[in-house]
Order: sequence, then C-alpha cells, then structure tokens
Amino acid sequence: MKTNLLNYDLPALTAHFAAMGEKPFRAKQVMRHIHLGGAVCFDDMTDLAKSLREKLTEHADIHVPALITEQHSADGTRKWLLDVGTGNGVETVFIPEETRGTLCISSQIGCALECTFCSTGRQGFNRNLTAAEIIGQLWWANKALGVTPKNERVISNVVMMGMGEPLANFDNVITAVNIMLDDHGYGLSRRRVTVSTSGMVPQMDKLREAAPVALAVSLHASNDAVRDTIVPLNKKYPLAILMAACRRYLEKAPRDFITFEYVMLQGVNDEIQHARELVALVQDVPCKFNLIPFNPFPNSGYQRSSSARIQAFRDVLQAAGLVVTVRKTRGNDIDAACGQLAGQVQDKTRRRQKWQILERKEAS
Repeated sequence: MKTNLLNYDLPALTAHFAAMGEKPFRAKQVMRHIHLGGAVCFDDMTDLAKSLREKLTEHADIHVPALITEQHSADGTRKWLLDVGTGNGVETVFIPEETRGTLCISSQIGCALECTFCSTGRQGFNRNLTAAEIIGQLWWANKALGVTPKNERVISNVVMMGMGEPLANFDNVITAVNIMLDDHGYGLSRRRVTVSTSGMVPQMDKLREAAPVALAVSLHASNDAVRDTIVPLNKKYPLAILMAACRRYLEKAPRDFITFEYVMLQGVNDEIQHARELVALVQDVPCKFNLIPFNPFPNSGYQRSSSARIQAFRDVLQAAGLVVTVRKTRGNDIDAACGQLAGQVQDKTRRRQKWQILERKEAS
C-alpha cells in the first residue's frame, strides 16, 4: 500500500525522506507543493529530480477526500460533504465575513459524546478521521475557494468545530494543526486556529503543551445539574474541574482568554438565574461568551430561546463586565449552522436506532 503523504506534518515527512535517503529540504519542497500549491501528482513537482519523482510515484501518493456534494447558502456560506470511505461522509463549512473567511473542520465521523442538542451527536459514531482526512478538508476547500483579488488566501481562520470532538482524536488533530501552523503548510497563526472541546480535561492539558492554539469550550450550562443532562461528559469532568483546566490552559494560550460557547435552549439553560450563575462560575477565568441561538433539527426535543430572552441573558453577562457576542445564524438554509452538521455516518454505536425508538415512544 502506498503512503499517503497528506498524513505527515513536517517532522514526520522529514523522517520519511531521511528513510528514503533524501535530504531534509526535500520534505519542505514536497510539503509546499502539497499544501501551498495544491499538488496531487508528483510529476508536477518539477523542482524535484526525476528519480525522486519516480520513487515517490511508486511508493507514495497524495490522497484527499473526494467531493460528494456542495451546497451554497443565500448568505454566502458553503458546505461540502466529503467522502471518507465505506459509505461515510463528513461535512466542512466555509463562512465568509467582511474581515475574514473561516473554515469549520470535522475531526470524527459522527461523535461519541451524545450532547443532546446536537444533530451530529444523534447520528452516532463510526471512527476518528485520519490526519489526512482532517487536513484534506482544508486542502480541498483552499483549492476550491482560490485566492482574493489581492492574491491572499480566502481562508484566514480555521475552527475545529465540525463533526466530532477534536480532543477525542488527539494525535491526528495535533498532526493536522501542525500542518496548519507550518509556514511550509498553510502558515496560519496560533491565534487563527481554534480547537473546540466539550471539556476533555486531560487532553486540554496535553494540547497546552503540544500545540497551544486558541481554545473554545462548549459550556452550554451554568451548573452541573443542567450540564450533566445536556453534555454527558460533565459527569466525568464537572464544572469545577473544567474551570481549573481552563485556567491552566491560559498559561500558554496564544490569546489571553477562553471562548465559551453557549447554545441557548428555551426553558433549559436560558433563565436569568443561569446567567448569574455563569458570572460566578467564570469570575477567575478570563473569557468571552459566544451565545448561540439553538439551530433546530428534526425531533430535537428543544426550542430556540426567544430573541428577548437571549438579549436579557446577554445583558446580565455584560453588566458583570464580560465580553459577549450573539452568534449570527449562518448557513441555516443548507443545515450548515452550529449543531446541524450530520454528514453520512455508518453508526457503529447504534445510537441512531436508540433515538428512533425513543422518538416513536414519545409520538405514541
């Protein structure tokens, strides 16, 4: 079987070339061709010796996920469903804004964490994506979007907030992040790459040491009772432990704050008392809040908080001196908004079957 060079960050690619008897600078050349040039054919790398190109063609390849479907939203958001084999597909979303272009990348086929308000979580879990399948999403989108009239890349920011829990696929995510940050790869700054987590505390500590990029924590509740219900991982790493991990992460973070994501669920976590509890919870954690109006999906069991309730909730946080934004719903008409990504998952957990049984019982 040929080696997919898309799986390698620069240290691994350098070691691979050394094993072939090649000098380290060859790895940098090939990495630039793959990620800066979008190459998939070694014959196109004309600055390499013909003998090396032939050797690479025989023993290696550059295999990126194939496109299944592409959708365009009325607001400019684009969503791609990419084939990752055996009937599985993952979704990647590009969100254009005036000052930046953000690509939302998936890290797993489905998700194992079962957050109750998330469409991805309802789909069950199949497997972790390889580093090639993760970085391949950026490779593919970068080539599809091209450059701006000023010859700048359209994608300026990457967020690991698509399908899956990134820190549950730690090693492959780190490899992909290293490629994103490398000047021979995509040359993104640590401030422009964000990893999101539902609160995997040991892996947060590992990320702080391995590749401290911007961190977003899917908080979604102000107390353990509510969070235990909607984010089951909280039973293992409750809020006091999670807040301590956030404080530790800030010691090496490229930004001086943690972003807390908070989906607004009517009658569940959107009361004024919940806002006051949040103020107390994060009093010693430099942070900003991103309030997310819930994006509905079939049989979710939840409703979006009203605009008035969201504004009142925001006002309590802001009055306490916290930085708060309310996320605009983008790509809703193509199911590309936060919590709506589902892809194509051959569920090995049988979770989808369980939810269908529960839904039939509720309907009867």
